[in-house]
Amino acid sequence: MYKSINLLAIKQLSSLLIIFNLLVFNSIYGQDGALPKNWHQLDFKSDKYHGVSSEKALQILKNRKPKTIVVAVLDSGVEIDHEDLKDNIWTNPGEIPNNGKDDDGNGYIDDVHGWNFLGNSKGENINSDNYEATRIYAKMRYKYDNADPTKLTKSQKKEYNEYLKLKEDTETKRQQAQTTLAEADLTKTMISKTFEALDKELNGKELDDETIEKLTQSNNEFLVAAGNIIKEVKLQVPNVKTSKEIQDLIFEDFDNSTKDMVADYQYHFNPDFDARKLIGDQNTDENFRYYGNNDVEGPDATHGTHVAGLIAASRKNNLGMQGVADHVKIMSVRCVPDGDEHDKDIANAIRYAVDNGASIINMSFGKAYSPQKHLIDEAVKYAESKDVLLVHAAGNGASDNDHNSNFPNRKFQKKKFFGKNLAKNWLEIGALSFQSAPNSIATFSNYGKKDVDLFSPGVAIYSTVTDNGYQNLQGTSMASPIAAGVAAIVRSYFPELTAKQVISVLKSSVSPIDEKVFRPQVRDLVYMKELCNTGGVINAEKAVQLAIQTKGKKKIKSTDNNINPVKVEQDKIIKP
Repeated sequence: MYKSINLLAIKQLSSLLIIFNLLVFNSIYGQDGALPKNWHQLDFKSDKYHGVSSEKALQILKNRKPKTIVVAVLDSGVEIDHEDLKDNIWTNPGEIPNNGKDDDGNGYIDDVHGWNFLGNSKGENINSDNYEATRIYAKMRYKYDNADPTKLTKSQKKEYNEYLKLKEDTETKRQQAQTTLAEADLTKTMISKTFEALDKELNGKELDDETIEKLTQSNNEFLVAAGNIIKEVKLQVPNVKTSKEIQDLIFEDFDNSTKDMVADYQYHFNPDFDARKLIGDQNTDENFRYYGNNDVEGPDATHGTHVAGLIAASRKNNLGMQGVADHVKIMSVRCVPDGDEHDKDIANAIRYAVDNGASIINMSFGKAYSPQKHLIDEAVKYAESKDVLLVHAAGNGASDNDHNSNFPNRKFQKKKFFGKNLAKNWLEIGALSFQSAPNSIATFSNYGKKDVDLFSPGVAIYSTVTDNGYQNLQGTSMASPIAAGVAAIVRSYFPELTAKQVISVLKSSVSPIDEKVFRPQVRDLVYMKELCNTGGVINAEKAVQLAIQTKGKKKIKSTDNNINPVKVEQDKIIKP
């Protein structure tokens, strides 16, 4: 999402079309004769789209008996009563709904469909939070704001320099947000005046090519600006016919952009804002796990609902869209606010998912700093010990993860003397575009020759959103659950394979893109092996074919359906 819109003179108003870039994915794709809504599930050989070939994979498996597995979605929340998700939501078999008791003794009261680590026992929830850099700056501010640099030790000077860097970055960005909000308000007024002049000129006529061309030749600068805007919009959204349709598209995106700016100023870059007061948790006790509430949807579950739909939207109800996997229950674990997640919440969310029977955990979030990474590392090791597969989005900064920090990640903070210090149950996912080479990689996607494993579709991805809705979104946030859906197919139809074996199958069966592609942001032409360690795109059909030939290392009990939660000993639980 764009974070700023420049104030322009009326003669330059057409330059405001920068805000329409996001409209491409919400409007043109998925319409008749355009990009198929399910392109991410299609097959390159037969359909000419670099999807994950999940439809072909499921055809191969149609005579094989699957096991229903649980996929935990660690995210902003999930709309569990969505028409396309409600039949595939995990239900805790040991919990009696709404009786105010911890029936299964796992430390969480009425956790029927998951848990929310961003709330309190009164049912109040966090929506917005700071960025991690802002939180670090806020903590250091009281230590160094009035410090005398000449009296600091060598180690203190290093920390002090980091403080100055964080201070400048945070305060500059907050000031930019405040300035841009004022500019955006004036810009919106100018856009409104432009369309008032346009509506008066059109007097109800449709926007045919001749009318649009006349507008651009007018002596009225408002009409010239309107004509230029309309021409550009119709290039991206050709089906619009009226002024009102264009205005609706513009102002919807404009309002969304303004919301982001407000959040930047009030929350993300505000060192005086403390969302944790609502929970009553200041991260002082790293080992305390039993906080939050059972509201697994929260105040804004758009992102998490989109993620959940990509994995497990119903394939049987003829509504909306279909998830990649067909025998999955979604566990919603809310731990990601509008802002940066807290390490402690993520660690506790991973442990909750593992203890309550998840086979796969999808994590479509990330940040640049991780002050309590050791907590997440221990949770990842715990997940590995319980054979749980973690799938993580590589990030949207068009950055090289081999050289730039993106947390969480598979690298354990505590160094080992021998062997690689990496999680073996971790899969890192970059985002693929629907376009052919050399434009195959999403322009925003992070990458890494070592640290990113493979690519998965992440542009113009159609899935479930709140209020029983559907929408195209883009990001590695979408690429990750699509990959998790493929992993879920393998885990459900081949339950004898361990998490490590599933990762090996997925990485060994990628579909290569033989031509060179543009590296994000740098824009040099490279082979895929320079952008991820497998050099390819996840492919469900090939993964299934390889899984059939792979001897599993896991013993499966006839009664094991992996939905029942792991038994937690009562005497180990410290309740609030």
